[in-house]
Amino acid sequence: MKIIVDAFGGDNAPLEVIKGAAMAVEQLGVEIILTGNENKIKAAAAENNISLNGISIIHTESVIDIHEEPTSIIKERSDCSMALGLKALADGKGDAFVSAGSTGALVVGATFIAKRLKGIKRAALAPILPTDKGYMMLVDAGANVDCRPEMLVQFAIMGSCYMERVLKVNSPKVELLNVGAEDTKGRDIEIQAYKMLQNAPVNFAGNLEARDMPNGDCQVVVSDGFTGNVALKLYEGMGSYFSHTLKDMLMSSFSGKLAALLIMKKVKAFKKKMDYSEIGGAVLMGISRPVIKAHGSSDANAFYNAIRQAKNCVDGDVIGEITRSLDMIKSESKTGSEVK
Repeated sequence: MKIIVDAFGGDNAPLEVIKGAAMAVEQLGVEIILTGNENKIKAAAAENNISLNGISIIHTESVIDIHEEPTSIIKERSDCSMALGLKALADGKGDAFVSAGSTGALVVGATFIAKRLKGIKRAALAPILPTDKGYMMLVDAGANVDCRPEMLVQFAIMGSCYMERVLKVNSPKVELLNVGAEDTKGRDIEIQAYKMLQNAPVNFAGNLEARDMPNGDCQVVVSDGFTGNVALKLYEGMGSYFSHTLKDMLMSSFSGKLAALLIMKKVKAFKKKMDYSEIGGAVLMGISRPVIKAHGSSDANAFYNAIRQAKNCVDGDVIGEITRSLDMIKSESKTGSEVK
């Protein structure tokens, strides 16, 4: 299996990308294709004694900055490391793509270069978030500010396929992020999506209020990109807040430090669960091949896990499962129309 990785996406590129790629070759048995400046990649590897065995390079000196317009990836920056990686993916040179670069550019580039799956209205960002009982997927978390009800249904289907195929959750529960549990709550988009989700091929369990997200009773949380991004940022912020508060409580006195020694294993386990680098990144759902958006500040471990996440998407045939689910909806819709 070949995973294409943008070597110059993210705050710590290219060194941490190269480290993560080398770890993936050694531990996952994958081949890596790095896109970016070949001389800088080889120099960084040599200076840090990193083997490039199992790693090939597609050279370019162009990099798209996070402050540039996302559409520049298909215009002025069509030769940047992210664009070349997506082109290689579209051409079948690799099985999946990973980048920690500009989120906007990745969404635009994946949509217009790698292309959406047939029938999918919009690609959606879908991060995996820790909960009290495991993990959940939030989809969409920011790719689409404005959505239509049918798009939320597609988000639910794609999220369900991922959770079942990659995280091995049997019949994952799907809920719609809303301001109340009743089916009459929310804006028109939520009310209409609720009705449509009742007939969709997912385990739909109704509306979900944001305060219940951490409980872990739901594995796929569906939302428009605006609401989803607000929920994601608050979720991340509160996680950071609790982590720092706990540390301050334990380290502020002798008795606290003594208590910390007694519960250190549990503290480390909690910290690891809340660490985004252990998960990898957000899946860009709806693209014809797996695309993973790694966090901008990813270190080597985060890049390794993003590559592992991409490999799991390929192994689990997530794209194929989404395609089959969409075909089933079309078939049922056509049959229903004929009956009428």
